[in-house]
Amino acid sequence: MRMILSILFYLFINTSILSQNVDFIEYDLDNGLHVILHQDKSVPLAVTSVMYHVGSKDDSPDRTGFAHFFEHLLFEGSENIGRGEFDKIVNSNGGTSNAYTSNDETYYFEFFPSNKLELGLWLESERMLHPVIDEAGVKTQNEVVKEEKRTNYDNRPYGQILPQIVQSIFKKHPYRWLPIGSMDHLDSATLDEFMAYNKKYYVPNNAVLVVAGNFEVDDIKKKIQDYFGPIPRGADVPRVNISEDPITSEIRKNFFDPNIQLPMGLVSYRIPSFKYRDSYVLDMISSILSGGKSSRLYKKMVDTKKVSVDVQAVNLSFEDYGIYVILTLPVGQNTLETLYDNIDEEIEKLKTELISDREYEKLQNEFENNFVSTNSSISGIANSLASYYLLHDNVNLINERLDIYKSITKEEIKDVANKYLNKNSRAVIDYLPESSKQ
Repeated sequence: MRMILSILFYLFINTSILSQNVDFIEYDLDNGLHVILHQDKSVPLAVTSVMYHVGSKDDSPDRTGFAHFFEHLLFEGSENIGRGEFDKIVNSNGGTSNAYTSNDETYYFEFFPSNKLELGLWLESERMLHPVIDEAGVKTQNEVVKEEKRTNYDNRPYGQILPQIVQSIFKKHPYRWLPIGSMDHLDSATLDEFMAYNKKYYVPNNAVLVVAGNFEVDDIKKKIQDYFGPIPRGADVPRVNISEDPITSEIRKNFFDPNIQLPMGLVSYRIPSFKYRDSYVLDMISSILSGGKSSRLYKKMVDTKKVSVDVQAVNLSFEDYGIYVILTLPVGQNTLETLYDNIDEEIEKLKTELISDREYEKLQNEFENNFVSTNSSISGIANSLASYYLLHDNVNLINERLDIYKSITKEEIKDVANKYLNKNSRAVIDYLPESSKQ
């Protein structure tokens, strides 16, 4: 079993840029909308995307789920797009569209043949300028979100893993809830609350527009001004600024899931934001521990000792904090404590010994391949440009990220393991079948 915890965009591969930097142009409209353009005339396609700096961390504790709800609600239609017509317009013009909401951002995109690029601009300007937010739309999307929660969390095996982890690691920060939020909170919300949320966050000065693909720069700049320039600037958006107290002793808890037969062990640490260099180092540590069948934990626990069905270390780093999680499933009668002991042994090696030259070379090759892969799709480039501007405040990370990984030393890997992967600053959750409850 592998935990798939990222959104992948494999819509179109452009092999002409595999070894080149990604060029881009960026500027601001008078209303505060930031614009990033990436021209690639070798492809017959173009992506129009808008990322808003609003995610589940911007929800109120008694109104969780709003940002995710709006991801759905803003497909309902606008003053010029009928209810349910958004997707029909996209599909009938040979395009695709989608969106996602995370803890920190909401992202919408359309992927069209390049001769339909203007249609993507119009659709996103309609979504931003005057979406229709009414009782009918709220009711429709409320049912959609409830079904999503039932499918992905309530009735899905291991669907409560992330809720249990974040509730253990975060006590003050809004990362303690997931984007899906609470259905009771959504049921209790009024139409006025939804309208106020839209007015507060879905404004040009809280967003970045990215256009990537085949277009003429002067032409697209004029069209962007025509479609987005008249949209009024919103009030400045306040940012969440909540600090967590350090975890000073190990947190232990059990959770019983009625949808599983095999227990899982979860070892979680609170880590820094993805803005910090240490987060890049933790990415590398994840690869050392569980990046493929030759990785330390997999080789030891799955191949050699055969005490685990699978084991995976994952760095989930967000804008303010992050979580570093190691997940493992036992074989047969092996206990979770046995698995934890094996994990601790490998972490202790990382903290006391430098990795080998061979492991270090493997890491460099792996992260170079990942970098090339991310920068080889138009959709991946568009998403990265938006994220690096809005969340990292450095668009050129799209070109610099690999240099950061290449500069990480063996000594840093050892130091970062000592800094964060400690027993007295973690949460250990025995994720158990409900049938084992005494």
